[in-house]
Amino acid sequence: MIEHLPGIPTEKVMILDFGSQYTQLIARRIRELNVYAEIVPYRISFEEIRREKPSAIILSGGPSSLYEKNAPRTGAEIFGLGVPVLGICYGLYVVVDAFKGKIKGSSHKEYGRAEITIREKSKLFKGLKKSQTVWMSHGDKVTTPPPGFRVVASSVNAETAAIENSEKRIYGVQFHPEVYHTVHGSAILRNFLFDICGLKPSWNMKSFIASSVEAIRAEVGDGTVLLGLSGGVDSTVTAVLLDRAIGKRLFCVFVNNGVLRKNEAEQVIERFKRHLKLNLIYVDASNRFLRKLKGVGNPEKKRQIIGREFIRVFMEEARKIGRFDFLAQGTLYPDVIESVSTKGPSDTIKSHHNRVPEVLKLIKSGRVIEPLKELFKDEVRVLGKELGLADELVHRHPFPGPGLAIRIVGEVTRERVATLQEADAILIEEIRAAGLYRKLWQMFAVFLPVKSVGVMGDKRTYENVIALRGVTSVDAMTADWAYLPEEVMRKISNRIINEVRGINRVVLDISSKPPSTIEWE
Repeated sequence: MIEHLPGIPTEKVMILDFGSQYTQLIARRIRELNVYAEIVPYRISFEEIRREKPSAIILSGGPSSLYEKNAPRTGAEIFGLGVPVLGICYGLYVVVDAFKGKIKGSSHKEYGRAEITIREKSKLFKGLKKSQTVWMSHGDKVTTPPPGFRVVASSVNAETAAIENSEKRIYGVQFHPEVYHTVHGSAILRNFLFDICGLKPSWNMKSFIASSVEAIRAEVGDGTVLLGLSGGVDSTVTAVLLDRAIGKRLFCVFVNNGVLRKNEAEQVIERFKRHLKLNLIYVDASNRFLRKLKGVGNPEKKRQIIGREFIRVFMEEARKIGRFDFLAQGTLYPDVIESVSTKGPSDTIKSHHNRVPEVLKLIKSGRVIEPLKELFKDEVRVLGKELGLADELVHRHPFPGPGLAIRIVGEVTRERVATLQEADAILIEEIRAAGLYRKLWQMFAVFLPVKSVGVMGDKRTYENVIALRGVTSVDAMTADWAYLPEEVMRKISNRIINEVRGINRVVLDISSKPPSTIEWE
């Protein structure tokens, strides 16, 4: 079955994921055009697709060749639903194969920017010039279009760069309109959504709030909800949305897990109990978590320990409340995508603390509410503003659920946490002072269990290293390392080395995602 966020609109585009690295970008581009898009595995059954009643279907790209053994395919029945279909790259081959066209491996593979020529008038390319710069990524090519389809665009290495059957409203493109390098990709998607599919741009955070509140009330009834509150953007927006829906039947549990930022506990209590007036239950479980983490260096194990312990703390607090019907979490779409390969034929990148086995059991039982789990981070920020949250909170840098535990490479100890808290506080203070905080997606310090020789006060030192990680991004699915002015970096480095005991070296991480992840663990 497909998992939904509360209150999704009736008009939606269903994206069948064949494993492309760009699948999530398709969803993002469509949502930017104010149409709701949902990603599902390519292997989803026809009955499920029909039940969902999509307004349009997009077949994503993918790394496979159609003629590989066990190459992913979808049932031809989807083309008989009567809704428009757009096949992108590998999705084009699926269309061609279903309608008996021919495909073969190309002697000239095409990766990167390319020029296509629009040969025929087509609604897909309405308003565009004859020559277009697009992003190609393919090895195979269409040699014979299917009967009933016409070629509407070509490139030097792909005579069939785009096809259409306007009567059936089925289209296919060899390139990737969802990638920014396709200069007019958004215009092509806009033409598909509005001129071909006849959809309305009604997906926005204001309508999301109204429909979500209604759906949450219907699901919860007169029950109670227990929310794990971290104080970050995601859990805060979740809390305010749930509070709007069910009021005092929401109980927010804030757990001090011992791996928070400096002074985090005091700030969260001040913000949520005194200002937002939420039902806040504070639990200082720092000793408990640090004992569980003792001797554990494997990042996956650290995530799992923290996830399991959170659930145990929640359950203990639920028993104290006396009634607990649902657990709520501020899980986002990238968390779901990176945790488990439920969306398509792609790899698990890392486990998310909201996806440990104990939580998955509750999800299957229908006792977990995750109202943000189909949203990207920037959408959550817009949602927070619509809910009336202050800029300072809405634009706070992401902080992982496992906290500083995954910013300490190797074993987590009380001493290492304290050291990292001090370094991180200096870093944040200085980038705020330099006016850089809002320009960065994220910046944080990482404790490295690596010792190096230094000289301080004419004495030899042999102490640890702090790495600084700053990135720019739109949705955390991809990220570029951030360039900071030399004088700012110099000041941060000097302050950390001079003010944080046990650190004599600061290094800078200049890796992009991919191939690196944003967090180190």
